[in-house]
Amino acid sequence: MSEIDYIPIAALNQYSYCPHRCWRMFCAGEFTDNQYTIEGTTLHDRVHTLGADNREETWQVRAIWLKSERYQLIGKSDLIELANGEFYPVEYKRGRRGEWDNDELQVCAQALCLEEMTGKTIAEGYVYYAQSHQRQLVEISPQLRAEAIAVIQSVLELFATGKPPTAVYSKRCQGCSLLAQCLPQASAKVSRYQEEN
Repeated sequence: MSEIDYIPIAALNQYSYCPHRCWRMFCAGEFTDNQYTIEGTTLHDRVHTLGADNREETWQVRAIWLKSERYQLIGKSDLIELANGEFYPVEYKRGRRGEWDNDELQVCAQALCLEEMTGKTIAEGYVYYAQSHQRQLVEISPQLRAEAIAVIQSVLELFATGKPPTAVYSKRCQGCSLLAQCLPQASAKVSRYQEEN
């Protein structure tokens, strides 16, 4: 693969959820819709109407591009809020809060970009879950920052090498739109068979 200038912020979410899915989407260029991806696309189509307005004491701007030279990140924000002199990235998701931290990593990556772009430290962000109509606070802690930076490095390496990570079956696979292409259970059986023979 060629040298990578920037990686999409969304790739961190996908990599954290499943490295093999990230490879299929961003390196192999494979993507298949299912109910969940269509619902997510519809939500983001509504959210990504460029504009700014005020809600009481909070200034809101939608669909602006975020970029970090330091971390080689780029991506479009869902919503950035400014209240009391502080910026807050808000990421919209179609479902409700899950068991994994991939959404929080995406918010943290947006915060890293905002910090570079504004010169201000970002302490908090949010994930808005459309199904529950609830915001989940994301503390941009040193631990979350370190995790996000580690995932950024892993994604940069993945993009640079183009080498597909092993497909590993887990309960995350059940809702994945790429399950039919990936076939992680079949891959595991083939690997076991090859090891035994």
